[in-house]
Formats: sequence, structure tokens, C-alpha cells
Amino acid sequence: MVTPEQVKSYIQQNLACDHVDVTGDGHHFEAVIVSSEFRGKSRVQQHQVVYRALGDRMREEIHALSMKTFTPEDWAVR
Repeated sequence: MVTPEQVKSYIQQNLACDHVDVTGDGHHFEAVIVSSEFRGKSRVQQHQVVYRALGDRMREEIHALSMKTFTPEDWAVR
């Protein structure tokens, strides 16, 4: 079973992040991700960046991932 810490590590290995927090029960996960790579992208495009970072793990290991994505600027004023 995949742990929240593993999901966090997968994201951090493949996406430059200022902040990542992942919680979950091994099947369903929730993530808060702050990355400058999200600048200028729509929310859907931001989520696609994360899905690309996770690659095949989204199909093989992670069954459900709910995300809140922020640019560093958005994170600072939230």
C-alpha cells in the first residue's frame, strides 16, 4: 500500500515544489502543492503537471488524488 509520504516523495522527485503536503489512507489522497511551474497555467493545466510528475503511478499505485495547487504568490496571500 502506498503511503502519503511516498506520494509526497514522488511529487517532489519530479516537480520543483516550494511546499507539498499529502494526506490519505493508502487508496485516496489529498495534496496541497505549491510550485512556480504553475504560473500562467489554468487549474486544469496545473493538475496535469502533477499527473505528469506522477506518471504511471497514477494508474498503478494511486487510485484517487484530490489536489489543491497554488503558485508561490497565491500561496502567500491565501
